[in-house]
Amino acid sequence: MQRQDFGRQLDGPDGEWILPSSWLALWNFASPIGAMAGSLTGGWLQDKMGRRLTLALSSLFSAFAVAIMYVSYLPKDIDGRRGCFFAGKLIQGIGIGAVMTATQTYMSEILPPVLRGSGMAFFPVFTLLGQLTGAIVIFASLNKSKGYAVAFGSQWPFSFVPIVVACFIPESPAYYVRKHMMDKALKAQARLDPPGADTKAIVAKIEADIEHERATTGRATFTECFHKRNIRRTFIVMWANCLTAVFGLQLLGKASYFLQKVGMKASLSLIFLILGILLGLIANVISVWVMSRVGRRPLIFMSLSITSVLYLMMGVANCFHNKSIQWYVHLHSLFIYYGLTTNRVTSAAMMLITIVCGIGAWPASFAVAAETSSLQLRAKTQGIGWFTSAFASAVAGVTLPYVFNPDAGNLRGKVGFTYVGSCLVGLAVSWYLIPEMKGRNVGDIDRMFELNLPARQFKRWKSEEAQV
Repeated sequence: MQRQDFGRQLDGPDGEWILPSSWLALWNFASPIGAMAGSLTGGWLQDKMGRRLTLALSSLFSAFAVAIMYVSYLPKDIDGRRGCFFAGKLIQGIGIGAVMTATQTYMSEILPPVLRGSGMAFFPVFTLLGQLTGAIVIFASLNKSKGYAVAFGSQWPFSFVPIVVACFIPESPAYYVRKHMMDKALKAQARLDPPGADTKAIVAKIEADIEHERATTGRATFTECFHKRNIRRTFIVMWANCLTAVFGLQLLGKASYFLQKVGMKASLSLIFLILGILLGLIANVISVWVMSRVGRRPLIFMSLSITSVLYLMMGVANCFHNKSIQWYVHLHSLFIYYGLTTNRVTSAAMMLITIVCGIGAWPASFAVAAETSSLQLRAKTQGIGWFTSAFASAVAGVTLPYVFNPDAGNLRGKVGFTYVGSCLVGLAVSWYLIPEMKGRNVGDIDRMFELNLPARQFKRWKSEEAQV
């Protein structure tokens, strides 16, 4: 019923109901543009009121947005319904942007180097858990009147869980050290430390790192992030946050609607969506183990390379309707003989891309973004990073419907060709820009950037302690 309540009917004998490209683009644009504002606000708030309180307030804001979307079907005018849903998506984006910024800052500050990669790998795990819950709710409500409203409402538990978590977790010791609250920093670190750990020594190391960064970095402002002494680190964080757009996460997130435009039935497309999310979830769980053993650079390089090949397969498979080219006809006949229809190749490629990137580029991008910035500028750099991620998502969200939707570009599955180029460009930029920081502590990372080492030399560099 969503298309009848929010969409329009095409002319012709079939009378297919679609979501207009203009409104689909606006809805896709709303959440990222809200996240852009929320990310910067969250980065600023964290240094004012702490990581915990920022997380709780942002989650409450997100819950309010869910309520707006839940009642978006009530206005009688169709433009009113569309506008109400747009407002809900925009406000939710603000909350999500601040939540993600606060969460990544907090985790990057409390996790030891050996657990940093595995900890960051949980970001896509929980993202897919939310998508899986939504897909299951949508599938269960597929033939029910206003079933999509139930799907909107199912987001409430996910909005309130961070509020509860924020009530019990300790504040980041790094935040207290920056505020010169050493007693509170010791108490917070003691709650995080395992038995037998030297809490005073750990807090003293945090204090030494922050004092060193204060002397070399300056004040913790957004402007300072773009000073010549910090701009390289800021750009690395920004690029890492763009990697999800590079390998097509926005397209994968629209898998159900996209597969329907390729020619798959709505019920079957939802089954493939759920299956793809399950496979991606398994891949993300595997990545928790992989991230502790494999470097960030190899994971990004391998996953983007394989993904470009899979997108090429998708693009070629969706060219078979062109009967004027003889070799297409023979290749099409061969695919049909082995049961490789366009729908199957497209859905299989999307599921394999979810698996490959779920193990590689997706979790690795979170680890790179979390460990690159200095402690002094971490909250604001994370805000800039998530701002960039939201901007990339907004661009993809606006352009994708016009590329593959039947009332616009009508590329359908041939959109895979565009992502071949995207992945190859991403591979080249990542090779040049992203350093290997697996297992490095804050002091080592600061030193390597101060020495202005090329990205390819980070792995081979040894600290003074290691040389002794």
